[in-house]
Amino acid sequence: MGKIYGYCRISKPTQRLDRQVENISKAYPTADIRQEAYTGTKVQGRKVFEKLLHEVQKGDTIVFDSVSRMSRNAEEGIQAYEQLFAAGVELVFLKEPNVNTAVYRQARERQLQALATTGDHATDTFINAMFEALNAFMIDLARQQVKIAFDQAEKEVTDLQQRTKEGIKEARKRGAQIGQKKGNKLTTKKSLAAKEIIRKHNKGFGGSLSNEETWKLAGISKMTFYKYQKELMEELNK
Repeated sequence: MGKIYGYCRISKPTQRLDRQVENISKAYPTADIRQEAYTGTKVQGRKVFEKLLHEVQKGDTIVFDSVSRMSRNAEEGIQAYEQLFAAGVELVFLKEPNVNTAVYRQARERQLQALATTGDHATDTFINAMFEALNAFMIDLARQQVKIAFDQAEKEVTDLQQRTKEGIKEARKRGAQIGQKKGNKLTTKKSLAAKEIIRKHNKGFGGSLSNEETWKLAGISKMTFYKYQKELMEELNK
């Protein structure tokens, strides 16, 4: 029996990896789970997934919480699906089991078993052509189902965003305060930690690090760095 891997991916800071990890661990307790935070669109750009592609062997299994976690778009997802399917790697999607490679692999095997060589050259040539056509058909069917799964996932995200916008609009009509009031500063553990790093290490506050070195050390964006730097300066000048 091959190895079982789990792959979890988030593309936005607001998304959660732990939920994917929990779902996979529950279904496959022995899975070797790989985690990745990724914002790009190319499969080759994901270091953790790229490494996993080089590790898996025929007979191994990769488990995903959903098809959309395999890639950011259908084209890249289909490419990865076909590559792994051809290599004999099983793909399992907890939320879309109809797209699991085993479904198509088993269906293909059942059909192939119904065909047998006869010893007659002309007949066997015809059967071989049937083999190739059947394999192409199953791959095309899988390709269509993967595309449908990606489209559905994208639709769910779009619908959620639309419902959120409508909910905010209705709340504002009722006079509810949505988000942070203008002029108020949002304080979080992350912002406090980042500001402490700026205060201790940035040259503007007597430290030795440049602005770029400071925001990289704090793990924040350039824009956020200058925002926090301004707030700290304002606090010092009070």
